[in-house]
Amino acid sequence: MKCANVKKRNWAFVLYPDSAPSDWIDQLQATGLTCAISPLHDRDVNPDGECKKAHYHIILCYAGPTSYNVVKSLTDSLNQPIPQALEQVKGYYRYFTHMDNPDKYQYDPVDIRLINGFDIANYSELTRSEVANIKKQLIQLIREYCITEYSDFMDFVMAQCEASAFDVASNNTLFFDRYISS
Repeated sequence: MKCANVKKRNWAFVLYPDSAPSDWIDQLQATGLTCAISPLHDRDVNPDGECKKAHYHIILCYAGPTSYNVVKSLTDSLNQPIPQALEQVKGYYRYFTHMDNPDKYQYDPVDIRLINGFDIANYSELTRSEVANIKKQLIQLIREYCITEYSDFMDFVMAQCEASAFDVASNNTLFFDRYISS
């Protein structure tokens, strides 16, 4: 299959700051695409111990399937290497900090930059264990704040918790309502 025929919604590329235009972030923002930019990877090393050239990893999310050639024209305008189609946005996002690679330098997630409303929650499903952990945290919250009404619980979760907790709470109405009423 030729690269030009590939159509995907989500793409990634590596950006080298020394060859990018000085306003590359503004240019990405002007596209209107939701984007995520990794922390500057300036402490990565090759297997032989040599330092890799400083770079960013970037996720581009299009509204619909977009061809390789369209994405390539964007990366070309930024003087960057070829883009790669993404199958899993969540996995690549986790790679931004080397979260699943403990042998690599661990970058701070606070340094991830989000553009045009990028939200990783829109690209990932919670695993069963993640849902179970959130349920446990929400039960602790119910007990800690002596919540006795489901509506108060949902108001609290909506105002004080992350979107994933609200999602778990709202998708487990019977579970939490019964827990609160018991």
